[in-house]
Amino acid sequence: MEIRDTRYAKTSDGVYIAYQTTGDGPIDVAFQLDWFGNVDVIWEEPGFRKFFAAVSRFSRLILHDRRATGLSSRNVAVPNLETRVADLVCVLDAVGSTRTVLGGTREGGSPNALLAATDPDRVRSLVWYTPSARSVWTPDYPWGVRPKYVELEERALQVWGTAAYGHAFLEVEASENHAISEDAAPFAGLLSRHTTTPDVAHELSRVWFETDIRDVLRTVRVPTLLIAFEDPPEEAAEAEYIASLMPEATLRILEGAEGSADERAEADLLREFAGVDQPADLDSVLSTVLFTDIVGSTEKQVALGDHRWKELVEDHHALVRDALARYRGVENDTAGDGFYATFDGPARAIRCALEVRDRVRNLGVEIRAGVHTGECEVIDGKIGGIAVTIGARIAATTGASEVRISQTVKDLVAGSGLTFEDAGEHELKGVPDQWRLYRVVSAA
Repeated sequence: MEIRDTRYAKTSDGVYIAYQTTGDGPIDVAFQLDWFGNVDVIWEEPGFRKFFAAVSRFSRLILHDRRATGLSSRNVAVPNLETRVADLVCVLDAVGSTRTVLGGTREGGSPNALLAATDPDRVRSLVWYTPSARSVWTPDYPWGVRPKYVELEERALQVWGTAAYGHAFLEVEASENHAISEDAAPFAGLLSRHTTTPDVAHELSRVWFETDIRDVLRTVRVPTLLIAFEDPPEEAAEAEYIASLMPEATLRILEGAEGSADERAEADLLREFAGVDQPADLDSVLSTVLFTDIVGSTEKQVALGDHRWKELVEDHHALVRDALARYRGVENDTAGDGFYATFDGPARAIRCALEVRDRVRNLGVEIRAGVHTGECEVIDGKIGGIAVTIGARIAATTGASEVRISQTVKDLVAGSGLTFEDAGEHELKGVPDQWRLYRVVSAA
């Protein structure tokens, strides 16, 4: 089992840069996000989680939060592009990465390009998704955002960090024909407040609108893969223009709109460009596992008799499956009165467990539930591995009408409106070490 551990690299001016690594290589891939960033919370977003898990299958993936954002030092000035490059190098030095594939999305590719231009010996290659050289429209850069976008962006920043920001963010992106699903709104609001505070967001926006790296791109001599989508056509045209500036660039235009491609297919483009062999069929994904069962089921069965017990179990199963459908859980196994399900995110798993707990009381029974998040092996389409075992063991420690979670889950659901109390350290049968568990108290 791999549990990601956030660490800190200290820069020469005393700033702490939070970073994570996952995967074993054989190459290093340092990936930078556009605008938002929090190396813990970003794994909650299904698309990024699938992409990062796929990349870490053939590389050591390195993520970090830029200074003034995420888990890095907050009480510091917003970084300029040069400082961001210095901070990236500080992280690469901390993990011993000397020749790195630098990946990024939109504006997140800018510091990568600058490092490749200034210190090409450190860079194995660049992979840049939906590349953008500047932000604001000019006559010689017609793909930049128009005044309407800037106006909407400023309005959205007034509600930064709230649920309203998620919907405002979608409105901003729609003004430039960027296809983003309505489902992204709640997470965008959550991630914004985990990225930074409103004042820093305003400053980041100002820096973003003032940045132009076209002159830098002309000096990049390392192999570069640019990946864009045909819809909207303006983004494909922008990528073609950027490719014309970069002497060693290869351009791949994908069908459909951004977000429509399979994340593993996008990761495969990076793998192929970096020249890494396809990994074995054994896959691994980050998944949240939920185990539930009826408390005192044997005694209840004896009291009711087989026929009535069978009816109760059927009603219980229907109730659980209804909750799984609404919280996007996947039923993996059902043994007697117990359920094993997986989720893309731990907050949904917890809320699903709480709902099942409350609703089964109408059937005259109580359940207990355990939730854990970890790297799971996928073999022949089935999810298993030590993370699944841990989830089952956590459930076994709980009492009637109790939902318990691991420390890993608690660390991932900050800002989800869930509250917990310490349930102490426990030995989990067959699992090394002591495990700190938490009892779910309430959900806003």
